[in-house]
Amino acid sequence: MALTKVLIAVKTYPTLSSKYDELVCTAGFLEDGSWIRIYPIPFRKLEYDKQYSKYDWIEVDLEKNNSDFRLESHKPKSIETAFKIVDHLGTEDSWRLRKEIILKNVHTNMTELIGQAKDTTKCTSLAVFKPKKILDFKVEKVDREWDKSKLDTLKAKAQQLNLFQNSDNPFEVVQKLPYKFSYKFISDDGIERTMMIEDWEIGQLYWNCLKRHEGDEAKACDDIKKKYFDDFAKTKDLYLFLGTTREFHLIASNPFVIIGTFHPKKIVQSSLF
Repeated sequence: MALTKVLIAVKTYPTLSSKYDELVCTAGFLEDGSWIRIYPIPFRKLEYDKQYSKYDWIEVDLEKNNSDFRLESHKPKSIETAFKIVDHLGTEDSWRLRKEIILKNVHTNMTELIGQAKDTTKCTSLAVFKPKKILDFKVEKVDREWDKSKLDTLKAKAQQLNLFQNSDNPFEVVQKLPYKFSYKFISDDGIERTMMIEDWEIGQLYWNCLKRHEGDEAKACDDIKKKYFDDFAKTKDLYLFLGTTREFHLIASNPFVIIGTFHPKKIVQSSLF
């Protein structure tokens, strides 16, 4: 059995879909710095965030996901496939080891990147992106509950697939985020864009802040803006992990969303004179 070694860099916040295999997505890098997407991650294993952490090197038995035209998309060969953690890259020396893998191919022009996504010979669907400037961080209210039809479909499929045999562990769906968080930025093409952030960390940060502020949503959102705008965008060397969704890859004018951030400390070059 040939195992694939992957540096985990992205774990998206779960979304509900009528398609069981599109609920969660993990993505990362191969040893040569190229991207790979891993899905489906079974919803019944939603605590997959505890199975491995970002910047863990894992080994997993993968195969191409033939239901997805995007070249980076793979899936575990078995729904019971275990992810074996073999190493972890820390933040020592200004994230040097992480940078050596992750920053091998950095995009700076959004128009060109979208063109690569639309090019059927490439279908680029994952990218490391360096914005020219982050202009703003937006917080917008969205529906507070999951779409009932999608939720019912998911529950029916769960029962049909017999994934929830333990009556002491009833089917539970992850709580829906009541807000949408986005970066407004400009890239080398000179165009202002607003793109939603869909990674697991920003969702978990919201729930942690909400608990700390005893249910005060405004204060929780303020804390997230301080982290993502005042800290990441203003004081760190910020890169964005971008990804497309299969459903909108070929039809959306901009098929990308932000699926993670990479934010090492800025290295200040000291003068030689």
